[in-house]
Amino acid sequence: MSTITYREAIVRAQREALAADPRVILMGEDIGAAGGPFKTTEGLFEEFGPLRVRDTPISENAFVGAAMGMALTGYRPVIELMFADFMGVCFDQIVNSIAKHRFMCGGKVAVPVTIRAMGGGGVRFGAQHSQTGETWVYQFPGLKVFCPASPADAYLMLRQAIDDPDPVIVLEHKAMMAMKGEIQTDAGRWPAQRPQVVRPGRDVTLVASLAMVRRAMAAADALAAQGIQAEVIDLRVLRPLVAEPIIDSVTRTGALVVVEENHESGGWGAEIVARALTAAFDYIDKPPVRVTLPDWPMPYSPALEDAAVPSVQKIVDAVLAQH
Repeated sequence: MSTITYREAIVRAQREALAADPRVILMGEDIGAAGGPFKTTEGLFEEFGPLRVRDTPISENAFVGAAMGMALTGYRPVIELMFADFMGVCFDQIVNSIAKHRFMCGGKVAVPVTIRAMGGGGVRFGAQHSQTGETWVYQFPGLKVFCPASPADAYLMLRQAIDDPDPVIVLEHKAMMAMKGEIQTDAGRWPAQRPQVVRPGRDVTLVASLAMVRRAMAAADALAAQGIQAEVIDLRVLRPLVAEPIIDSVTRTGALVVVEENHESGGWGAEIVARALTAAFDYIDKPPVRVTLPDWPMPYSPALEDAAVPSVQKIVDAVLAQH
C-alpha cells in the first residue's frame, strides 16, 4: 500500500502498463514532453520515448480512429482526451466503430482500446470543458465505462482497462487530481466491476459517482449529526451496471437519493431509480430523489458554477425532504 494523489495514480498505472507490455501505446494532445494538460503522463515521454508516448494533432476524430486501427493490428492503445467534452468530436468513432466492431465481426476480432477522458465542473472551465460525459456513453453495448472516484480506483481501474480485450472508457475528474489516498498495487487482485458501499447506513441510500462521491460522504456526515444514517454507494462502473448492491441497500433503507454531475433528463440516475423501483418496490417507503445539474450549460462564473454543481447542502436537503 502507498499513499499518492489521483493524478499520480493515473501516471503510475500507465507507467506499469507501458513497462509490462510493449504493445501499449499512449496517444493524445500534449502528452509527450509537456506531460499532459493535467500532468497525467508526466515523465512517461522521457522514460519510454516518442514512439510509445505520442503527441497527436488537435484532431480527436483522427487519433481515436487511428487507435482503433492500431488495436486491430495487435497494439493496445491508450488515448487521452484532454476534456471529456471532446468525446463529441469523435463520437462516431467511439460508438459506431469501436463499440460495435467485435459484434459486427461475429466475436472474432477484439478492439482493446482504452479511452481516458477528463471532465467535470468545479474548476472554472466553462460550458464546453466541464461535462463528465457519463450519460453520453453509458447506453452503448460494446463499451465498458469506468468512473474512478478515488486514487485506488484511478490506478486499479486504469490497469484493468488497459488489460481488457474490449474497449473501455475511463472517465476521470479534473477536480480530484490532487486528492490523496492509498492504492493497492497487486495487479493480480483487481476490484470487482460493481458499485461499492463506502459508508454503511440504515436510513437512506445515497448513490453517487466521481466527484459527487466525496460530496455524498460529506452529506452523510452532516446527516449523521441530525440522527440520519446514510449509506453511501460509489457507483464506480457505469457499464456494465451491476444494480444488485444498490437494490440490496435500498431494500434495507427504504429510501433512495442519487447524486450525479449530469443533467436530470436522460441521466444515469433515472436508470438507477427505475431498477430500484422495479426490483424493490415493496420496500421503498419514499419517492426516490435525483440531485443533478440544472437544465442549462455549465456557467463560467464561479458563483454560478458553484450554484449549478450538486452541493453537500443540496444532498442534505434532498434527504431531509424525504424524512
